[in-house]
Amino acid sequence: MIVTVTPNPSLDRTYEVPALDRGEVVRATGERVDPGGKGVNVSRAVAAAGQRTVAVLPLGGAPGALVAELLDAQGIEVAPVPVAGATRSNIALAESDGVLTKINAPGPRLSAEEQERLLETVRRQSRGADWIACCGSLPRGLAPSWYADLVARAHAAGVRIALDTSGPALLQALREGPDVVKPNAEELAEAVGRPLATVGDALKAAEELRGLGARAVLASLGADGQLLVDGSGAWYGSARVDAVRSNVGAGDSSLAGFLIAGGTGPEALASAVAHGAAAVRLPGSVMPTPDDLDPAGVTVTAQVPVDRALTEPVS
Repeated sequence: MIVTVTPNPSLDRTYEVPALDRGEVVRATGERVDPGGKGVNVSRAVAAAGQRTVAVLPLGGAPGALVAELLDAQGIEVAPVPVAGATRSNIALAESDGVLTKINAPGPRLSAEEQERLLETVRRQSRGADWIACCGSLPRGLAPSWYADLVARAHAAGVRIALDTSGPALLQALREGPDVVKPNAEELAEAVGRPLATVGDALKAAEELRGLGARAVLASLGADGQLLVDGSGAWYGSARVDAVRSNVGAGDSSLAGFLIAGGTGPEALASAVAHGAAAVRLPGSVMPTPDDLDPAGVTVTAQVPVDRALTEPVS
């Protein structure tokens, strides 16, 4: 069972539009509403794989009630933490040429009492869990050290913890030794303070995060595959993808695949790559089911292509 923690969830509205013309009336050709947030997406991917998951998240107002309703409809157990502020609503505008414009609201400010209730709910729900996955940005009111506190509490309870966040929250949490962190290329570059131009650059950055305390690093490099670096070595995984429909939630699907497969070693990396590749073949933020996976199209090797230039280098 995998518990996910999403400190700043959202209600995501996506509108499909022919083109985005500033200052004009734009008529949508399609609309969908989804529960949002990185941890929420991990739970959705775990549930789509037929595994049990519990989503812990602060919820408030009508948007929060709708998030809970949508998750329940997808077979996801919800452990809500009531908060005074309304859950944020995000807007995505998807143009016909594939360009996606997102408007993310800041979300509510959590009081000290609400923050503590959130931590207590995680502690209560994580009894018997295989993993806790903490994902996404922190809402207003939570200090960058909040994730570090959560990692420390999880380890004190004997539960493994995966962390997908960035910036000061990531750097402060590293000192508590999260079992796995899952940065993308931009987050890797930000964490080490330098640009990444090759897979080798990403490998060195991942090794530095290990040096700062992470027990394992699962790094998403977009079209250039994924890296797994832990105490036993490094592996590189890639997959055949003929056409990309949407990369929304692909990294979250990868983390779900990694944890579902045990969260350690090259087999878990292969599962992460398969889930990520399947997600980008699907529309919007739809999460893959086992029928969507193509394990035969995944390659995992200990021979990391360090000289390979990143398709999208990070400056």
